[in-house]
Amino acid sequence: MAQPVASPAATRRSEFSPLLREIKAAGLLERRTAAYAMAIGINVVLLGLTWAAVAVIGSSWWALLLTLPMGILTTRAAFFGHDAGHQQIGSSRKLHDWIGMLHANLLLGMSYGWWNDKHNRHHANPNHTDKDPDVGEGVLVWTLEQASGRKGVEGWLSRNQARIFFPLLTLEGFNLKVSGIRFLIGRRRTEKTEIGLMAAHLALYFTALFLILSPGQAVVFAVVHHMIFGLHLGSVFAPNHKGMEMPDDDSNWGHLEKQVLTSRNVNGGLVTDWMMGGLNYQIEHHLFPSMPRANLRFAQPIVREYCEQIGMPYVSTSLIDSYRMGLRHMHDVGEELRAS
Repeated sequence: MAQPVASPAATRRSEFSPLLREIKAAGLLERRTAAYAMAIGINVVLLGLTWAAVAVIGSSWWALLLTLPMGILTTRAAFFGHDAGHQQIGSSRKLHDWIGMLHANLLLGMSYGWWNDKHNRHHANPNHTDKDPDVGEGVLVWTLEQASGRKGVEGWLSRNQARIFFPLLTLEGFNLKVSGIRFLIGRRRTEKTEIGLMAAHLALYFTALFLILSPGQAVVFAVVHHMIFGLHLGSVFAPNHKGMEMPDDDSNWGHLEKQVLTSRNVNGGLVTDWMMGGLNYQIEHHLFPSMPRANLRFAQPIVREYCEQIGMPYVSTSLIDSYRMGLRHMHDVGEELRAS
């Protein structure tokens, strides 16, 4: 199990600057707005065609087969919302906010503001149990301290979290909606646009389903669609940090250490890049969060070589090994509870 490590002896606070200069010189931080516009347009068209196919099939259980492409394409929409939050697409923050809200709130029914707030805190302090909301104590636990003393249902979850991790991901699609709604309720006076877009999503989504399908089919379609969406999205984010170093307040790390030592890349080709929305280049994404997704694969050899030159560990594994490392960490955290 990964434990917080002390900062290496060599001072690396200034060692990010040469890498940044090399990346800028390669033009990899320049926006690729036209490519994004094309990719977003294709995804919207494919979503429209999927809904059209549901309408053509009509009130039939065969329509459930379309939950698979629907889940994949809505995950693609989430990737575009994620990229908008990182200002990767254009030059205007207002444009990014609208792209993010149209994808998150309108297409997915989740809050762009909630996601952005949570995700930015994660990027600022990845894998820090006190500062990163992604490894805070919740249904799952990530450190022995979090697991200590858990009893009842919570204790059972912690003891078995590695075994039930992927089944739990099928609930993530619902969790994203609920968390976003709770976030917006507390800010309803200032987040009227988000609330309106989310309400429009819910109205359009369920109206379409109940007009096309029988009530039972509509409910099952919505449930299966969100289970696939949650499993796909969660499976993309799961390999990136779980089982990597977990710094604490005593870890006097600079930006390079903070982002590289806590992150893990997933090897693969263009199919992996597409299915994971470029987040398989997690190290490069964390070092340069505003870098357009399509440039991450070009930045990878530069970052890897630089880390090798300065003696910085750089972890890149297969998808299966990345899951194995993350699940092993979760299993080890629950070991003490299983022994008691």
